[in-house]
Amino acid sequence: MAESSPSRERGLLWLLALTQFTIIMDFMVMMPLGPQIMHAFAISPAAFATAVSAYSWCSGLSGLFAATYIDRFDRRRLLLVIYGLFAVSNLVCAMAGNFHMLLVARAFAGLSGGVLGSIIMAIVSDIIPVSRRGAATGTIMTAFSLAAIAGVPAGIVLGAHLGWSSPFYLLAVLSVLIWLAALALVPSLRLHLQVAPPPLRQVLPDLWRLLSNPLHLRAFGLTFLMLVSHMMVIPFISPVLVANHGIAPQQIAWIYMAGGAATFFTSRRIGKLADRYGKHQLFRIMALFSMLPVLFVTHLPDLPFIAIVAFFPVFMVALSGRMIPLQALLTTVPQPQNRGAFLSVNSAIQSLGNGCGAWLGGLLLSNTASGQILGYGLNGWCAVALVGVALWWVGRVQGQVTPELAKAHS
Repeated sequence: MAESSPSRERGLLWLLALTQFTIIMDFMVMMPLGPQIMHAFAISPAAFATAVSAYSWCSGLSGLFAATYIDRFDRRRLLLVIYGLFAVSNLVCAMAGNFHMLLVARAFAGLSGGVLGSIIMAIVSDIIPVSRRGAATGTIMTAFSLAAIAGVPAGIVLGAHLGWSSPFYLLAVLSVLIWLAALALVPSLRLHLQVAPPPLRQVLPDLWRLLSNPLHLRAFGLTFLMLVSHMMVIPFISPVLVANHGIAPQQIAWIYMAGGAATFFTSRRIGKLADRYGKHQLFRIMALFSMLPVLFVTHLPDLPFIAIVAFFPVFMVALSGRMIPLQALLTTVPQPQNRGAFLSVNSAIQSLGNGCGAWLGGLLLSNTASGQILGYGLNGWCAVALVGVALWWVGRVQGQVTPELAKAHS
């Protein structure tokens, strides 16, 4: 475990959160820019969806491939190299002169972005003791709040006034600045290399052993369940609000800003509660609590816009609140020398869950002749059913019994 002063530790955590912020914004900002991109390249909605999907699938593939090499390098060096490639991908995306170049740039962004999340969590796991890792995970997950509060709305405003490419120029500039800060703040992390990595001929057999480890499989199963549950609901909130409740598209930003602002203040608190009361216990509490907001948003009655804005912080806090103890729990599952590989595979499972959840959710929906969306309530019931399975399954996910963990629970 790398030692660092509290102030340096806090600075490093916020730097990693900002790194995560750019990754999340890069993925999220594409969707509200859809109309401008389709107009700029004269493409159909299906072609635009392909560009969005290219990021997720390449992210999953890169996360799986990264499991073969992520634990062979100094964490700092790997972060700087991959994040540099991520910055380049955003610049290429901004400069894309045709749809094919845009598609390649989005795939390239997915390849780099899919690895970065694993590297970030591996660095957190290497530096932060298990007893404080829930709070640290909460800090990292404020990136989602920042993206909802500032990133996506800023991208929408820039896209509306300066063209669809301007948010990606902004991301390229931000990435360079964060890269320079990482160069100064992130320490060399080589403790996991004290156990010599296996020769390359053993890479695939080792990957198979990692994938087939019963402890790992239970963790991957929990990740998949939760992400499918998430994505059966979240991608369709905006279309349903616009089509079924008559909310103007430009008003959607206020809803996400309200939710993001709430999670910004609750994420770290929830992380500390996970450290205090146990990651399993808090996950169960937050997962149970999340069922009501999920069912409410998927069976939403006609309400004034201000009431929907007031409700959305509850929804966002509930859903983000169940992921914080889950992420902290997953960092305790693998052995330290396999942590990076495990988290890379878990990142790939997340991408797979994202894709499958959105695909399954879309299959359950249909449109009326007037353009309203039907079937969203069934999505909510399916999402809640999956959470119910996860409540049982989480008891099967156990971390490594380290001396530090034993001391914390003694």
